[in-house]
Amino acid sequence: MKTLENQQLSQPKITRITPKEWLQQNLFSTWYNSLLTIVLLAGISWGIYGFFKWAIAVAEWEVIKVNLPLFMVGRYPKDQYWRIWLIVGIISSFAGLSWGVIGRKAATLFTIPVLIVLGIISAISLLIPGAVPFKLLLILMVGLVVGNGWIGKQLGNKITTLGRWLSFGWFIAFLLILWLMLGGLGIKSVSTNDWGGLMLTIFMAVVSIFLSFPLGVLLALGRQSTLPVIKIFSIAYIEIFRGLPLISILFMGQIMIPLFLPEGMRPDRVLRAILGLTLFSSAYLAENVRGGLQSVPRGQIEAAKALGLNTPLVLALIVLPQALKVAIPSIVGQFISLFQDTTLLAIVGLVELLGMSRSILAQPQFLGDYAEVYLFNGILFWIICYAMSLGSRQLEKKLNTGH
Repeated sequence: MKTLENQQLSQPKITRITPKEWLQQNLFSTWYNSLLTIVLLAGISWGIYGFFKWAIAVAEWEVIKVNLPLFMVGRYPKDQYWRIWLIVGIISSFAGLSWGVIGRKAATLFTIPVLIVLGIISAISLLIPGAVPFKLLLILMVGLVVGNGWIGKQLGNKITTLGRWLSFGWFIAFLLILWLMLGGLGIKSVSTNDWGGLMLTIFMAVVSIFLSFPLGVLLALGRQSTLPVIKIFSIAYIEIFRGLPLISILFMGQIMIPLFLPEGMRPDRVLRAILGLTLFSSAYLAENVRGGLQSVPRGQIEAAKALGLNTPLVLALIVLPQALKVAIPSIVGQFISLFQDTTLLAIVGLVELLGMSRSILAQPQFLGDYAEVYLFNGILFWIICYAMSLGSRQLEKKLNTGH
């Protein structure tokens, strides 16, 4: 009997280049590439130097320091700020737990990119003009995210069903947050007219996102339906709302809807704005989901039906999991666009972050401080949008959408 010797397969060689070699290959490979690199580096350096010179010596950051509460929460009563910090603590805790549960199989949660992001957020928290207690509370919120992330990772490896309970926990947390913001049932009531700033922007974006997502999925499925009534209704809805500018929908919600209601019946302004954002965003989201539905091979659906699965089970177990994974980038892109579209609410009288900024710039002592105010707004929007983008990439990686 012959014995076969195991032959070790030769692995491809991994070529590693030094930083000097990388610079030579990518930035200084030819004389004109070297010249272009030097010119661009000089221009970028000059721009960075000019910006820091302006930020340190010229910019008047007093407008941010004095009006920071207005930027954050608008005219929310000062004696009720403890409710806002409690809300931020709840969100930070659940965000950390979710992060830990999603990354429970990873070797470590605190990779170098994550540490860099946490460091940047901590540095921004310390550099934001404001009182020392405010900065310490922001650092505490970052600590809550990190601590609960570690706890979520440990619990996620021990309790396999924790993810399902965590989703239910987010729903309970939302109801608790809504109660804290509105008041009632034992605490002081606060009218939505006093909501404003970043708090109102985030609230309206989050609620609109969670309402538009299931509606968009249903519209996408309806457009693919074989039932003529459902298909025609879905197509008409999508095409009508995609053909209307968002500002016209918001104006219709704020001004025209009360005209068709009985006298004395006037829905809350925030509720009307959320309705307009949801109706508009769900139409675009439906097309994003429809693109994912078309990527699912027809053979898988036929095979599932051949196994005896009915249509709802085919959609829930076969079609939607694959379609939504493929559509994650476009869906998150739509969510980011929806968050940015909340700035249009200032036109219809809601004092979200941009509307509050305009009110602050109207103060006599801060006339002309446009650069400082809008730069501050831009940083806030960038942090939130980048966090959404980073979360979507981590979700794609977790679900292996590229394989």
